[in-house]
Amino acid sequence: MAARKIHSLSEFLPVREELRLRGLKLVFTNGCFDLLHAGHIGLFREARRLGDALIVALNDDASVRRLKGPSRPVTPLEERLEILEAVETVSYLTWFAEDTPREIIAVLRPDVLVKGGDWKPDEVVGREEVESAGGRVVIVPYLPGHSTSSILDRIRSKKKAHFPPRRGRGSELS
Repeated sequence: MAARKIHSLSEFLPVREELRLRGLKLVFTNGCFDLLHAGHIGLFREARRLGDALIVALNDDASVRRLKGPSRPVTPLEERLEILEAVETVSYLTWFAEDTPREIIAVLRPDVLVKGGDWKPDEVVGREEVESAGGRVVIVPYLPGHSTSSILDRIRSKKKAHFPPRRGRGSELS
């Protein structure tokens, strides 16, 4: 049976120290990851290629609501963690309650901090902490049209008329 990928920050600290002692490069990325899509998968693939292990830190539900609004997250933290645990390129998962990952980045001191192409290098939270510890920040090109917000907008724009009438129990056509 494979080792569980999900760890609280305190549970992950000994794992981080072991990676450091073994000379293995830790790559870090973070986000809400509310609805997993191809843009996320591409980010994880590219991030994993930059090191020996990839940790993904997720905003908890209250943090997502503060950042994205009251209708988010669509998927609660526990389910987001479970879904991401199935992604092969993700080595470890954790979460944070703050609006930014600055504190968790300062504690973990990853070797590489990765963000998607919708970020400019000088805007990346945690950049100073990573670079001052000898690490680097990498921006992975953005996959146009693949954002959770754009997917939700497309879903909201669909009219009921676009869906075929229901057949069977509860339908006037049955």
